[in-house]
Order: sequence, then structure tokens, then C-alpha cells
Amino acid sequence: MPSENLRWETLEALKNSPKGRIKYSPDCLERGENILAGCKEVTSLSPLSGHILKSLSRASSFGSPTRDTSPGTTENAPIYTSLPISPHQTLTTPVSPSTSLTLFATESEGKVSENKLENSDSTADLSPDLSSTPPTAIFLLSPRATQMAGCIRICEENHRAKAKSALSLRQELQEQLVAAVAGRESEQMKRFEELMELKQRQEYQSIRDMMEKETQESLGRQEKLKEEYRHRTKILNLRLREMEQQRLREAELERQRQVEGRERLRTLNAIQEEVLQLNQLLEPAPPAHLGLSVDHTSYITRGNQLCSQVSEVIRTTAEGQFPSVEDMTVTERALQEMRSLLRALQEEVAQAQERKKKEQEEEEEKKKKQAELKVQQEEQKKSPALSAKDKIRKQGLQDIAEDSTFKWYTELQDLASQYSQSFEDLNNAKDMQTKKLRMELQKAATIPVSQISSISGSQLKEIFDKIDKLLSGRAVVSGGKSVSTSQHPHGLEYVSYKLAEKFVKQGEEEVASHHEAAFPIAVVASGMWELHPRVGNLILAHLHKKCPYAVPHYPDMKEGTSIEEYQKILGYRVDDSGVEGQDSFLKRMSGMIRLYAAIIQLRWPHSNKQGPGPHGLNHGWRWLAQMLNMEPLADVTATLLFDFLEVCGNALMKHYRGQFWKLLVLIKEEYFSRIEAVTSAGQLGSVTRLKQFLESALRNKQIDPPKGQLTSAFWRA
Repeated sequence: MPSENLRWETLEALKNSPKGRIKYSPDCLERGENILAGCKEVTSLSPLSGHILKSLSRASSFGSPTRDTSPGTTENAPIYTSLPISPHQTLTTPVSPSTSLTLFATESEGKVSENKLENSDSTADLSPDLSSTPPTAIFLLSPRATQMAGCIRICEENHRAKAKSALSLRQELQEQLVAAVAGRESEQMKRFEELMELKQRQEYQSIRDMMEKETQESLGRQEKLKEEYRHRTKILNLRLREMEQQRLREAELERQRQVEGRERLRTLNAIQEEVLQLNQLLEPAPPAHLGLSVDHTSYITRGNQLCSQVSEVIRTTAEGQFPSVEDMTVTERALQEMRSLLRALQEEVAQAQERKKKEQEEEEEKKKKQAELKVQQEEQKKSPALSAKDKIRKQGLQDIAEDSTFKWYTELQDLASQYSQSFEDLNNAKDMQTKKLRMELQKAATIPVSQISSISGSQLKEIFDKIDKLLSGRAVVSGGKSVSTSQHPHGLEYVSYKLAEKFVKQGEEEVASHHEAAFPIAVVASGMWELHPRVGNLILAHLHKKCPYAVPHYPDMKEGTSIEEYQKILGYRVDDSGVEGQDSFLKRMSGMIRLYAAIIQLRWPHSNKQGPGPHGLNHGWRWLAQMLNMEPLADVTATLLFDFLEVCGNALMKHYRGQFWKLLVLIKEEYFSRIEAVTSAGQLGSVTRLKQFLESALRNKQIDPPKGQLTSAFWRA
């Protein structure tokens, strides 16, 4: 390469130059030898030395002037030498005072140097005019050395430029490598950061899972503790409740014991009172019965013994203690024996009276036979006997019921009175618990009856079963509470009485307003009557009390009875506003008679018993015959006959047939004229309805079934 060749040529020129041949020794200065002693040439400057001087002047601007250390010069004696910078320029340079050299570069050397300079890769920048810079002290070299030095410097500059370009290239490569490495490191750092972030999330997740697990375990332990606490609290509450219940039971037992004790004490006092009363009955009979041969001595003696026995028991309880069960057993046994004693005495007295009565009857029979013989003898002499119809017209109709009917009526009223007295303690109870029980029993008895109306047969059966269950002593649910007649000793009597009263009240109110309701109410009443006869007797007792025409019975006004009281006996409602109107009275009587007529012909269809009902059609025939045997009452008789025949006429027609038609003919031809005779002009409505009914029935020989009669479709619904 040209640069390589130029380099080797430069080195060869330097080696062959005079300075190259100088033998330099490091300690020559110490020995006082001259370094340039071997150089004999005249020093001259090459035409290219200008470039070197420019370089030196550029370098001297950054450092201090170079001092000449040659022994032939001094520091304070400047030497100026004219140096040519170019072929057309010279440079004056200070030299030694003793020598003033003018250096001329040879033409050949200048050409060589120019060629070398032309072959160089880079050229030096020209510095400003040397005349503007201060003079600089330099060492003067030989032209060839200066040329070599310039070449060396140019070579160095070239090498420096190449090194600089190589260095920049290498630096660029290095920067690219560094950038690539930095990119890889950045990616690795990102991956590392992502890995660290993942590990951090995993650690955070594991910590969170662990904390959640610990939280769940803590919550589980807390729930377990709460459960244990609740369990212990429940156990404690149960124990407290058991203790409270035990205390209440003990208190209730003590209260019950007190109640039973007081009840036994009252019963004991009642027994003593009854025993004393029965003992008084053991005394001899009044003077009217002195003729009877009965010895009372043994009865009186035993009665006194029983009274002493009861008094002894009373004395033991005088200190505030209640009588025991054994004491009550002794007193009840004494009471039963006293009753037996009195019964035996009464039987003995009755037997004595019967014997005496028989003797008197025998005597009266003899006298009566004698009188009958005389009457028969007299009648044989008179005209033929009168017909039965003439006898009735002659004798007239009754104003009161027959003796058997009145006796039946009286027995039923006595039965109702006995029932009312039996539960008097329940009816007049003062403690809240007994009052509450009474109300619950009354609701259980009356509410089901109030629900009876024109409903389906299945619902009616449910009501019937509920009432039957209550009367049978089993518990029923009423108003959300369980109640039973066994909760009170007289609960059954109270329920039976209130149930019968409610049935009659339904006839008085519901049937009076809706005639069709008579049949569902009557069929339940008939079923209760069949299963529980006491209820049927109480229904009749209440019916006769509120409607005496259902007996039939027309009560007389006794002496000392006020008009209001007598009207109550006749069935009128009397209150502070006065006596109810006639229309309201007839409407209520009509409802009760219709209910009675429906009961007579109906029977509970689900009954297992055979034969006629508990109060069958024979009682309807009896009522109708008894009504026709009594004088008619204005407005009442016509209304009741029409209502009774409209409800029960079809059943009586099917059962009695010809006899029933004869009875209707008798009513139309004989009895109806009596009704018209006592009816005023303003009371013809009921009479007209009865007349139309009789005429239609006799004309068609048929009585239609009553409206609302229960059919098989009703029971299937």
C-alpha cells in the first residue's frame, strides 16, 4: 500500500539522516558532550517546514515556549533566524546571538516532501498568520530531520485519524453491542420482574389463602363456641323452664289441693246439712198419717248415730284443716246410708198408705158400682145415645192441655230446671279460669249450630261429628283452643243445656227468617237426639218454654201475676221498650213450629240404628189432634196450623193416608168455622192462607213436599 511504503521510506530516510547516525547517549549531558557534534551539515529548513511550524505554533498555544538547552546559547539572548515557511515565504526565528543561520531547503528535498505531503490522507489546517502570534522559541533542526519530523507527524495524524475512525466504528459496534446487551438485559429484567411479580403474587395468594384458612378456622371455632354457648344456654333455659314448670306444677297442685280441700269442706257441710234434713224427715208423720202403723224408733236411732258420725268428722276439721279423702268417704257413706234409711222408711210408709188406699178404693169401687147400676137403669129409659159429633158439640173444646200432655210438659220443665241447677256453680263462678272455661264450652257448643244453614251434606256431617265429639267427652278445637266437657264435673250438663237452647234459638231466629233452614238444623238436632237423648229432652223443654203452643198448652193467668209476666209465659218478648209486636211474635212462633215439624219427620241419615226416629210422626199426629181438641186462639192457631201442615203435611199424608185426609176434612168443615169466629177483620191473612192450603190439598188429593226438604243430592254434595 502507498501509505505502508511511505512509512518504510520515511523510516529509512530518518535512519540515513545525519541525526539518525548520531549516537545518542543518555548521560552525554552529564559528561558535557555535544549531542550534535556528529552532524556537520549546514542546517536548512525544507519548504515543508511551514507545516511543521504551523503545527508547532498550534501546539505552543496550549503550552509554554520551548527553551534551547544547547550550551552555545543563553536564555536572555534571543536569536532571530529567518526561516522560509514556503518557497515564497520566510520566517524570522530567534537564534543564538553568536550565530545567524539562514536555512534553505534544497529543491529535491522540497519535491520529495511535497510528494509525501500530496500522498498523505489528511492535510493540516492552516493556522492564522504568524505575524499575529508572538514569536516562539524553537529548536532548529536540519532540513531533512525537519522533513522527517513533518512526515512523522503527518503519519501520526493519519494513523490518529484512522485510529479515531476505527475507534468510532468500534465504539459504534460496542454501543450496538451494549444496546443489544442492554435490550436483552432489559427483557431479562422484565422477565425477572414478571417472575418476581408472579412469585410475589403467589406468595401473596398463599398468604391470603393461609389467612383465609385461618379466618375460616377462626370462624369455625367461633361458630363452634357459639353453638356450644347456645347449647349450654338452651340446656340452662330448659332447666330453668323445667324448674319454673315444676314450681308452677307445685303451685298448681297446692292451689288444686286448696280448691279441692275447700270443695271437700263445702261438700262436707252440704252433706251434714242434708244428713240433718234427712234426719228430720225420719220424724213421725203429721197427724193426717197417724193412722198408719209404722214404727219410726229404729230409723230415728240410726239417723242420730249417722248425724253424730258426720259431726265427729266436722269437729276434726274445725282447726282450719281441710277434710281428707277418707273423711269424705266416711261422710258420703253416712249420707248414702241416711238416704237408704229414709228411702226404706218412705217405702214402708208408702206401703202402709197403699194398703190404706186400696181399702178405700175397694170401698169406693163398691159404691161406684152401685151408682153405675142406678145410672144404667135410668139411661135405658131415655132416648138412644147421641152421636160422637153431637157429644163434642155439646161438651165444647178444651181450654187447657190434657192431663197426660200437661204432665209431660211439667216433667220436661223440671228436667231443664235440674240441669240448670246442676251447673249453677259453673255459671256463677268468680275465678277467671272457670269463667274462661265456661265461655270456651259455650262457644264450642253454640258456634257449630250457628254455622248450620243451607250448606252441603259433607259440611253438615263435619258439624255433626264435632258436636257429637263434644257431647261424648272428647276434646274439640274451638277458637284455636282445645276444650272438653271433662274439664269440669258439670261440663256435660252445661254443654247439653246450651246446645239445646241454641237449637231452639236458631228456629226462633234463623228459621223464622229463612224457612228452608229448618231442615238442615232439624236433621242435626234429630241426630243429636238419637245419640244423646238428654239433648232431645232439653230441646223440647226449651221449645215448650219459649213456644207453649208446641205442647200445645195455653197457660192460665194465675192470681198475683202481672200482665208483663203473663205475656212472657205466653211466649212474648218483654223488655224495657215494652212488649214486642204481634207480627214479630207470630214470626218467631212460626219459626219454632216449623223447626219442630221438621224434627218430627227427619232422621239423621248416617245413623246405624233401625226403626222410627227418637221423636217421630206419631208425636206430630198427637200435636195436631191436641190442637184440634182445644179452642182456637185468634191469629195464633191459624198461623201455627198452616206452618205445621206446610212442613209436615206431606210426611203425615204418606204415613197415615186415609186417616190424614179425614183429619183435613174435619179441620175444613168443623174446626175452620171456629177459627173464623175468633178472628177479627185485621187478622185474616193467616186464615186465608190456611183456607187456600186446605182447599188445594183436598181438591188435588196431594200435598207437595216442603220447600228446602233434604234430598239425596244434598248428601252427595
